[in-house]
Amino acid sequence: MSDQYAVVGNPISHSKSPLIHRMFAQQTGQDLEYQTLEAPLDGFEQAILTFFAQQADQPAGLNITVPFKQQAWEMAAQLSGRAQRAGAVNTLYRDESGQICGDTTDGVGLVRDLLDNQGATLKDARVLILGAGGAVRGVLEPILEQSPALLVVANRTASKAEQLAQDFAEFGELRGCGFAEVEGQFDLIINGTSASLQGELPPLPAGVLKPGGWCYDMMYGAEPTPFMVWGEQQEAGRVIDGLGMLVEQAAESFRIWRGVRPQSAAVIDAVRAQLGS
Repeated sequence: MSDQYAVVGNPISHSKSPLIHRMFAQQTGQDLEYQTLEAPLDGFEQAILTFFAQQADQPAGLNITVPFKQQAWEMAAQLSGRAQRAGAVNTLYRDESGQICGDTTDGVGLVRDLLDNQGATLKDARVLILGAGGAVRGVLEPILEQSPALLVVANRTASKAEQLAQDFAEFGELRGCGFAEVEGQFDLIINGTSASLQGELPPLPAGVLKPGGWCYDMMYGAEPTPFMVWGEQQEAGRVIDGLGMLVEQAAESFRIWRGVRPQSAAVIDAVRAQLGS
């Protein structure tokens, strides 16, 4: 029987993860099946325990998505350092002793998409990230590891952004503020809010994007998000959605589970084509 993997969320039927991981498995010659698993909102932990119990001693793993990433963090017996600091988990697996271990690959996925796929340079860059929720918390440490000149976290509720800046201050030059307090120009603006899903745009001061600067939305869809449209209006040098981040975080999960890193470019193209169909 093939090793079993799945993505857990609610809702989950829309997920692209099965397509992505099946392509990874085919590419790397790994014998595995990858499904979607919709956990009840009040039954996440039981769904996880049942899944792993059904796999006996076989290798197995889960990706965790909305709204369960914090619950996965709370139930994991062992956490990677980056997951511990992020307060969220999107990758679960068992260690040799059978304990459930948690990791987060979102930040690695974002940075790898920017550096490897898009050719960005984060070193000495001025970076603005919008939002202060779990999606942003999970990417701060990997961004700061690239040594930007400054990373500003801006959020509707300024106190949340200020708290994040305190929590991650040891990793680099980091400030938190409200949207209205954003000052100066930035080489890269990353949207980590869910505003795009509601068709909205975070209120940004005029001239906040440096001429030729880049805009990156962690969300993605068949059509450009409102933030991406805003970036085009600001004459950004590059406007990018989060599809590459999705595939790269999946590739990192796959590496953790199977010990081999798949190639992402063809998979990004295939998911993009499916979005447009």
